[in-house]
Amino acid sequence: MHFLHVVGARPNFMKAAPLIRALEQRGSRQTLVHSGQHYDRNMSTVFFDQLGIRKPDVNLQVGSGSHAQQTAAIMSRVEPVLLNQRPDAVIVYGDINSTVAVALVCAKLGIKLIHVEAGLRSFDRSMPEEINRLVTDQLADVLFTPSLDGDENLHREGIPDNKVHFVGNIMIDTLVRLLPLAELRFADLAAKFNLIKFGLVTLHRPSNVDDISHLAPLLFALDRIAEDLPLLFPVHPRTLQHMQEFSINLHHLQILEPLPYIDFLSLQQRAALVITDSGGIQEETTYLGIPCLTVRENTERPVTVTLGTNLLVGSDFHRMESEARKVIAGNKKCGSIPPLWDGHTSDRIASILINCGSFPGDPNDVKNSHSLLVDASVSA
Repeated sequence: MHFLHVVGARPNFMKAAPLIRALEQRGSRQTLVHSGQHYDRNMSTVFFDQLGIRKPDVNLQVGSGSHAQQTAAIMSRVEPVLLNQRPDAVIVYGDINSTVAVALVCAKLGIKLIHVEAGLRSFDRSMPEEINRLVTDQLADVLFTPSLDGDENLHREGIPDNKVHFVGNIMIDTLVRLLPLAELRFADLAAKFNLIKFGLVTLHRPSNVDDISHLAPLLFALDRIAEDLPLLFPVHPRTLQHMQEFSINLHHLQILEPLPYIDFLSLQQRAALVITDSGGIQEETTYLGIPCLTVRENTERPVTVTLGTNLLVGSDFHRMESEARKVIAGNKKCGSIPPLWDGHTSDRIASILINCGSFPGDPNDVKNSHSLLVDASVSA
């Protein structure tokens, strides 16, 4: 089969890399399309280098823009690529604009769509990502879920069970593979940033960084925490832009440029605390057993709260400070690693796609999600 992958942002690259490798080992023909949704080198190109992904066959170079502009640009630019390539199936990842744009085009062209990391729900439709998830999952022919709550969400939304396959978290595949390299980087990073005990911060969601009345008190609260625990803050370009616009001056928070993934992972695995609004980092800290405070009112990854080390603090910055000081004092939340977050998700997906008698999700495919999972686990 000929699989065409579409990626567009950092989390996509981490999800695509192990699956591309697994399908390559099974002899599949593959085409890689980069939408260009993230176009800064530190946010995009360097990831291809570090993750060992070959240069994209096609770069749509859409750049930034409003949600409508970006989605429309991706749709108009990816359509001729799909018409020219005519893959057997297109694989999309996560919940970014590239994902929903490609899903719409595939549905119109009648091309099979595979959604990796399906079924996640925050139940908050004010989040653009939630709309992307809902639309993509309704249009997808095959849906691979990272946790069992994803299966439950899709069943409740009327997605046929034979389309849905619980395979685990593919981002953990990349984390497991690169963790040894990350460990080797820590001595240099510790010397560079003068680290002993420290925390890590990431912020990028519009709800946190676009409004000065919200961003300023959030940053000042982080600055107060940094008085007691040094906090490194690799700043997302979107966040830095607003900090500069609002002329926010901080005294203790250590501002850094965006870090390559291996460097960030190296710091993350040694951090005493991570404060974030990123979905992927909620997952990584859960796997690594690092306390995580998420600056959001909800999460599409509830398993990181129920089983993992994650705690939602919302916009209650006094609570964020209080919970941070508990961690600093040694009173941290303990968690466990969710089922199938074991570094072999890409093998399970590839085995399902290659080994099943017919295309997963076809009416003629009488196997269900659980039998396919068992078959794939044996094959992997």
